[in-house]
Amino acid sequence: MELKLNRPICFFDLETTGIDVGKDRIVEIAIFKVYPNGTKESKTWLVNPTIPIPAQATAVHGISNEKVANEPTFAALASQIYNMIKDSDLAGFNSDRFDIPLLAEEMLRAGVDFDMKNRVSVDVQTIFHKKEERTLSAALKFYCGKTLENAHSAEADTMATYEILLGQLERYPDLQNDMKVLSEFTTRKKSVDFAGMIVMNDKGQEMFSFGKYKNVLVDEVFDKDPGYFGWIQNADFPLYTKKVLTGLKLRRLNTK
Repeated sequence: MELKLNRPICFFDLETTGIDVGKDRIVEIAIFKVYPNGTKESKTWLVNPTIPIPAQATAVHGISNEKVANEPTFAALASQIYNMIKDSDLAGFNSDRFDIPLLAEEMLRAGVDFDMKNRVSVDVQTIFHKKEERTLSAALKFYCGKTLENAHSAEADTMATYEILLGQLERYPDLQNDMKVLSEFTTRKKSVDFAGMIVMNDKGQEMFSFGKYKNVLVDEVFDKDPGYFGWIQNADFPLYTKKVLTGLKLRRLNTK
């Protein structure tokens, strides 16, 4: 089976210094790009995160401070990585909740205006969890009959994710081989930002999902507590959340 594509799709995986989207950094990124005509290309980069890699992170992925000491920073690689994915949809394993948000933070720190407006994402883990509820290694065994070698190597995890999606499409006739449909199937909630701090209600209105204004419309907060916007912009929130909120603020000002 091959994927039915209207545009390229990039399967990707990150190895990182930790799991805090706002603070942690990428130490390895692998991208496997599939084109509508069936052509494929892959690329893996080791990345100097510019911050120490905790021992517990090295224990998971095997990448130490010494290993990346002479590797380029993400800022130096950002244009190469962006050029590879800019025309593509994205796919990964737990990518909607972790890999895409963290990639967006790194891109914005590097001065690249990354967003998902003109692309969709397919989270293969969500398909797996909705259908079977297992781990990446179990998914590869279940769908492909293979043992995952070199787990927590970005390249191995990326290739496994691609093969699992093909296996899922083979196994479940109700899953359409269409990236937009798969994206809708794998979307856990209708969030406006990657971190899920701003979400849509059932009327399509943006509201906060945290703090003292949880479940309150963003526009209402702008009106009754103008300082809240400034507090978020100056506090330790993800850069993409700040970007989204700025866009909503400008929209509010332009409609008054």
